[in-house]
Amino acid sequence: MKLRTIVLLAAFTLSASVAGAQGQPRKVENVDLLDLNGKPAKLPCFGEKHLMIFYVDPDRHKQNEDFTIELEETHRAQSDNIYGFGVMNLKDAPMVPNGMARNMARKRTEKNGATVLADENRTLSTTWGLGDCNNKFVLLFVTKEGELVFMRKGELSEADKEAFYKVLDEYR
Repeated sequence: MKLRTIVLLAAFTLSASVAGAQGQPRKVENVDLLDLNGKPAKLPCFGEKHLMIFYVDPDRHKQNEDFTIELEETHRAQSDNIYGFGVMNLKDAPMVPNGMARNMARKRTEKNGATVLADENRTLSTTWGLGDCNNKFVLLFVTKEGELVFMRKGELSEADKEAFYKVLDEYR
């Protein structure tokens, strides 16, 4: 009987955390990360604009590449109310030295003008309660009120993309 109760409680806790991440908005706070030069940085435009964040494990930086290219080419996320940027989840890429990852990102951002920050200690995922982000591309949308209203991890399905576009259109 005790084992069954423990299993049911564990299942409930897991389903509640997944539901919170996928469905109900929850408040999040700005966090301290690093810029690509290794200097302390906060999330840009936090509390000023809605944020579209790509939280990416460098081991899986090409996961959802078609989606990110589509967003860039169609300008679908372009809005005065939305600021998009990337955060490298360096802690989950132990085979890639942090300095090398920041250097590679710095060279790439010089070409495309994107903002990319570095998370060397899973600060973002831990503080926001994102769960396991290892080997995953995580797509996040945070309102300017600090509510995490969208999160998907891993390879995005067509349904995930449509759900994201619905959120995007709502906050544009």
